[in-house]
Amino acid sequence: MSSEQEDLAARAARHHVVVIGGGIGGLVAARECAKLGIPVTLLEAETRPGGCIRPALLDSIVVDAGAESFATRGGHVRALVDELGLADALVTPEGGGAWLSGIPDTPDAPLPRGGVLGIPANPFQEDVRAIIGWRGVWRAYLDRLRPPLTIGHETSLGRLVSTRMGARVRDRLVAPVTAGVYSALPEDVDVDAAAPGLNAALTRVGSLSGAVLALQGERAGAAPGAAVMGLDGGMGRLVDALLAELRTYGVTVRTGARAVRLDRDGERWSVEIERPTDADDGTTEIDAGRQADAGADLDAEPRAPEPEVLTATRVVIATPEPAAHALLAPHVPGLGEAGPAPEIEIVTLLVDAPELDTAPRGSGVLTVPGSHTAKALTHSTAKWGWLRRAADGAHIVRVSFGSQGEPAATAALDDDAAAQLALSEASALLGVRLPADGLRAAHRARFVQSQPSSQIGAARRRAAARTAVQRVPGLGVVGAWIAGTGLAQVVPDAVAEAGRLRRGMLWD
Repeated sequence: MSSEQEDLAARAARHHVVVIGGGIGGLVAARECAKLGIPVTLLEAETRPGGCIRPALLDSIVVDAGAESFATRGGHVRALVDELGLADALVTPEGGGAWLSGIPDTPDAPLPRGGVLGIPANPFQEDVRAIIGWRGVWRAYLDRLRPPLTIGHETSLGRLVSTRMGARVRDRLVAPVTAGVYSALPEDVDVDAAAPGLNAALTRVGSLSGAVLALQGERAGAAPGAAVMGLDGGMGRLVDALLAELRTYGVTVRTGARAVRLDRDGERWSVEIERPTDADDGTTEIDAGRQADAGADLDAEPRAPEPEVLTATRVVIATPEPAAHALLAPHVPGLGEAGPAPEIEIVTLLVDAPELDTAPRGSGVLTVPGSHTAKALTHSTAKWGWLRRAADGAHIVRVSFGSQGEPAATAALDDDAAAQLALSEASALLGVRLPADGLRAAHRARFVQSQPSSQIGAARRRAAARTAVQRVPGLGVVGAWIAGTGLAQVVPDAVAEAGRLRRGMLWD
C-alpha cells in the first residue's frame, strides 16, 4: 500500500457515517461511503430493508408487492444492476399495452398507441377516436388552428391540454395516465417536469399535437431499448445484492431500529434510536437471498422500546419525508414544511382464472379518475414472463388504491375485506368475473407516497430543502421525497449526495 493510500485509509477510519433509512437511497448512499473504507452503520426501522422494493410470498411464489421495475432513462439504475452482477437477470415487459377503463358512455378500450402522457399526435387516429368520440376529435383538431403559446407560458399540463385540445383529451386520455404514473391530476402536473421539451416543441411547430409528433420523432432517433426493465425473480434481488455487498464492506445493517432524534455537538452527531428490549445489540444479520421471505408482519404489536445513542461524524437521512422532517427540522433553518404524504395500498392477488389466459386487458388497466375505487391494475403474469412461469397456470394481478388527495379505499378495511374489494375491482377492470373461490392468496402492502416530482412547485421545494440541508456540516439527505420519485432519480441522487459527504471526509 502506498503512503497516499495509507493516508486515505487513515482519514476514512477517523469517520463514522450513520445512514438512517434502508430504502434504495439509503442502501446506495451506504455503499458509496463504505466502498472507500469509511465505517458505516445503516438503521432501518422496519424488519427488512428495501423501502418501495418489497417482495412478498403468495402461496410460495415470490412477487413484487412494491416497485416491479425501473425506468431505464439515464442508465444509472442499469449501471448499478451491472455492477452488482445482475445483468443476466434483466427482463423487459411483455403482454401488450395497457387499457383504459371508466370512459364515460364508452366501452373499455386499449390506451392509444404513441402519444406523450396520453396526448395524441393525431386525434383522428382510430384508437384515439374510439375513446374521445367525434366530438372530442374535432375539438382536439382546433389545436392545429390556434396560435402557439410561448415557451413556458403554461405550467399546468391539465390547463395546457384542455386549452389546446379540449376536456375530453384531458379527462379521458391524459388524466388516467397522470393518475396511474404520478398519482396526480393533470392540473397539478408541471409540463416541463413531466414532458421535458414539450413547451419548446409547441412554440417551434405551432400546435400541441405537432409538438407530440416532434417529440416522438426525437425519441425514435434515440438509442433503442425498453423504457422500463425488471429482474427475473423480482426487484427484491436488487436489495439482496446491495445488502450482500454492504456486508463485504463491513457495513453494520440494523433492522427494527428507529431513529427518533438527532443532536449535534460541534463536528459530531448523536443519533438516538429506539429498539425492542429483547433484542441483543439491535443488529440483525441480513442474509442475502432471503429478502424474498416476506412473511414478517410489519403490523405486529410493537414491543416496548428502549433508547440507544450512536455517534457519527456524518449522518445521511434516507427516510420518507415525514420522518425526515422530524429529524431535520431542529437543525436545518429554511427546511420548509413537509409536503403531503398520503398512503397508497397495493393488493396483490393470486387467482385461478382460465379466463385471463388470453390477457384480455393486456398488461394492465388505467382508470379515468373518479370512475373506479381502484386507480390502476397490473396483470403481472401477463407482463412478466418469469412470473408467469412461476405461477404455473395461475394468474397474479396487482390492484392499486389511493392517490394524492385521495385516501386508499382499503385503508379502513381488514386484510380479508381489502382482498375481496381488490378482487371485485379486478373483475370490473379486467372484464371477467373472478369468483371468490378462485382466490388462492392475497398480499396487502401500504406505502407512504412522496409528493410526485412532476407536481407543480415540487422541484423548487425539493431544491430549497436540499440547499438548506447542505448548509449544515456533516448532514446529507437522500430518497424519493428529495430526489424525485422512481429509482432512475433516487439512485444517481444518492450517489451524488454520498459523494459530496465523502469528499468532505477524505479530501477537503
